Amino acid sequence: MRFYPLEKLINLHDDYARQFKIDNLYLLLIQREGERYLLEGRCPHRGHPLDVATFSEGVLECALHHYRFAMADGRLLHATEEPCRGLRSYDVVYQGNELGLMLEEELEQ
Repeated sequence: MRFYPLEKLINLHDDYARQFKIDNLYLLLIQREGERYLLEGRCPHRGHPLDVATFSEGVLECALHHYRFAMADGRLLHATEEPCRGLRSYDVVYQGNELGLMLEEELEQ
């Protein structure tokens, strides 16, 4: 396993949302009401980037087709077309003054 740093802790604040790319893996780091979430960065329905999604009351809504996902675990809450899987959720890892995640050396997609 390898630590992949994403952001310095000093840069995080409520309403923070930023997309990151590690090889072919898109990630979305969000902070809302003091909680930090690390989710898949593209909607599994049509692959739309989620850094332009709307966030409210623990729910992420994709801007393209308005699919809704729980920020806490990525599960699909509402589909407007055919159902799709939920978002992959990743554990946030803290190392020194940075936040990131642990991944296998060779990323699997």
